[in-house]
Amino acid sequence: MSAAPEPASDGEGFAVEATEAGLQTLVPGVVPVTLGDRLAVLAAAPLVATKRQRPADHGLFDTNARNQLEMF
Repeated sequence: MSAAPEPASDGEGFAVEATEAGLQTLVPGVVPVTLGDRLAVLAAAPLVATKRQRPADHGLFDTNARNQLEMF
């Protein structure tokens, strides 16, 4: 395995490094997104149902029962 090449300056103040895809600009203060960062975003995302859910229209959540005008 070869060592990572040392970044060189492109003359405009940013460092660049040669990769298989071409020259890559290295911006100071910007770090690459890691696998841990991606997993943290997925873990913080709200849960999503895998199947269609039936409405909760009974008991406490019954909105039609709230429209009742008479008690008896």
